[in-house]
Amino acid sequence: MKQYWQKMKDVGKALTDAQIEQMKESKAQIDAVYADLDKEFQRVKEAGMSADDVRKRGQMTIWDRIEYITDPGMFFPLHTLYNPANNEEGMTGVIDGLARISGKWCILIGFDNKVMAGAWIAGQSENILRVTDIAKNLHVPVVWLVNCSGAKLPEQERLYANRRGSGTCFFRHAELEQAGIPVLAGIYGTNPAGGGYQGISPTILLAHKDCNIAVGGGGIVSGMSPKGFFDEETAEELIKATRHFKESPPGSIGVHYDVTGFFRAVFETETGVLDGLKEYMAEMPAYNPRFFRVADPAEPKFPATDIASIVPYNQKAVYKFEEILARLSDNSEHMEFRPDYGPEIYSGLIKVDGFPVAVIANRQGFLGATYPEYTNAYMGVGGKLYRQGLIKMSEFVTMCSRDRVPIIWFQDTSGIDVGDIAEKAELLGLGQSLIYSIEQTGVPMMLVVLRKGSAAAHYVMGGPTANNHCAFALGTATTEIYVMHGETAAAASYARRLVKDKDAGKDLAPIIAKMNAMVKDYTDKSRPVFCAKTGFVDEVIRYEDIRNYMVAFTNAVYQNPRSICPQHHMILPRMIQSQVVKGQPRPPKE
Repeated sequence: MKQYWQKMKDVGKALTDAQIEQMKESKAQIDAVYADLDKEFQRVKEAGMSADDVRKRGQMTIWDRIEYITDPGMFFPLHTLYNPANNEEGMTGVIDGLARISGKWCILIGFDNKVMAGAWIAGQSENILRVTDIAKNLHVPVVWLVNCSGAKLPEQERLYANRRGSGTCFFRHAELEQAGIPVLAGIYGTNPAGGGYQGISPTILLAHKDCNIAVGGGGIVSGMSPKGFFDEETAEELIKATRHFKESPPGSIGVHYDVTGFFRAVFETETGVLDGLKEYMAEMPAYNPRFFRVADPAEPKFPATDIASIVPYNQKAVYKFEEILARLSDNSEHMEFRPDYGPEIYSGLIKVDGFPVAVIANRQGFLGATYPEYTNAYMGVGGKLYRQGLIKMSEFVTMCSRDRVPIIWFQDTSGIDVGDIAEKAELLGLGQSLIYSIEQTGVPMMLVVLRKGSAAAHYVMGGPTANNHCAFALGTATTEIYVMHGETAAAASYARRLVKDKDAGKDLAPIIAKMNAMVKDYTDKSRPVFCAKTGFVDEVIRYEDIRNYMVAFTNAVYQNPRSICPQHHMILPRMIQSQVVKGQPRPPKE
């Protein structure tokens, strides 16, 4: 297969000084968004008590533990700003991401022991389910750093029960283990009640000497008043029991190492627990990368920092996706699939760290006077999906499924073509056909929302809402996600009212004010920080970090895949190389 992979077609050009100057104002706007995001990230990192106070107690913070256990520079955070329940804590109480430990990729998740000693808080269970979904999708281990003080009892109704409540880690860990995905846990601190869930359901438990896990803590064990109320007598009993359990909390090392054997090993130091996890991670099942690589790894020819001078901050301005691809793919090379069909969509194969990866993206700009082919009533523009593009994507993802190639989607879409003409062209059915094709693939995917993610196109272009295989979605400084643009939504909502008031001779100013307020509301609720807090994307990252996340994703996918297509059995690269572009002569016979 060397003829297909060793040297692919070059893509992209170096930016000129004129191009950089032209994008100067746009880049300044992008830099301002990232400055605001940096403040948000720092806010989360400093949540709760100070790191110095934790260290004075002889403990490491969650960030200290993550830095110690991961290979240098190999932690790629997710859900940092995620706060779906709008907690007063400003985050979900857990820190997670894709990580490499002892050379093996995993999902790393730990309780932030600075925030209520790692308590359950609202939104946390949803975060845990999202991140363990990633482990299930990528088929990589989960590593827990458990330090959980139990539930935030005054808000128990926000976190305890329901189908996706805090106890769901029980079934999720069992589900992962039945799929052959190990769950490792390092246990720190006092972990009563809910803290015991993560402390018993993993596969391997490694404990710090001062930790404990229990069904209930001292306060719970001693607080079951048979009278149904509290008086001075029961208060005295509670004081006595609490003092006892403070001195000897239930579920200590003496119980769960010496008696039950739940703890596989006990360590004197906090770093000892992390070293123990490193040893287990080194033994996790993984193929040597050479098993799946099709070429030696290579950096792109052009720097990823260029992307901020390529993607316009103005959502209506255009750019060439191929120039972005040139800053992300190995050696700035690619193989495009069906370039003469469905021009609104780029689809093709690239190499990432030497591994084969598929890419699907929206193109921008004017698509030609005769496109789409099913009408002459209007002309096609990039960002919108038409019949050919939907068919091409269905065909491409189906072939990726056949060849077991992971897919990375790049979204910048304003929606699917609409109206009776589009309905007669079967776009409604073709959109659902694409979702069907995506669902049958069984290959892991990731999504980057470069700019717009809107209407049903957000779903069918690899969006997590309609994609069971999307491991995670990333946003950027230019990300906007909404059902439609605010101006479009305001027009759709108030057009009839404008007509009615105009015909009645009324002042239009009040309706126009409502329309502008709606536009602002849409803007406020679609920008990067909002998308990260609500979970529309799993993380907002800098353009220059996109390649790093692609490399992490790709290495995780090929670490221990559930199924394999031998390289010499792959059809997609052969299909691409055999394409004869319209108007291009065949090579002469030898």
